[in-house]
Amino acid sequence: MTRLTLQGTPVYTEGHLPAVGHEAPKFILTGKNLDDFGLEQFGMQRKLLNIVPSLEMPSCAASLRRFNDHARQRPGVVVLSISHDLPFSSQSRIDASQLDRVVALSTFRSPHFARAYGVDIVSGPLKGLTARAVLVLDGHNRVLHGQLVREITDEPDYAAAVAALEKAC
Repeated sequence: MTRLTLQGTPVYTEGHLPAVGHEAPKFILTGKNLDDFGLEQFGMQRKLLNIVPSLEMPSCAASLRRFNDHARQRPGVVVLSISHDLPFSSQSRIDASQLDRVVALSTFRSPHFARAYGVDIVSGPLKGLTARAVLVLDGHNRVLHGQLVREITDEPDYAAAVAALEKAC
């Protein structure tokens, strides 16, 4: 178990964040039209996985705006917003914010994703949701950068994620 905090209160996750240099675990998540999506649907694009408990949390929504801005400046990068939110609801928020480089994906039909990616919250008020994490994958889905955000309400280390995207060029 990994210890995180939610506004200073301890919460725990199970599983392990995929290690840098290893291939990211395959997954099937649900898109805005309730269709299935896996990493292979994004081909050789570099992928930034922004995993959050919910886009309803202000810091989670803020991170999408920041990552979308960075992706706009880098051809061949897609931002995957992954949460337990319903995908059409998430995509509506993304579309309303004009985040053109972000794809909403939901874990609501994928119980194994959170454990495989080390973000399965197993205690506290957010039990059953995903912890905050950022992963940068190259075109072959190898992990270039990973961060499990220790305080769930904090924003991730943008500079480290962007540096990994730059390295993947």
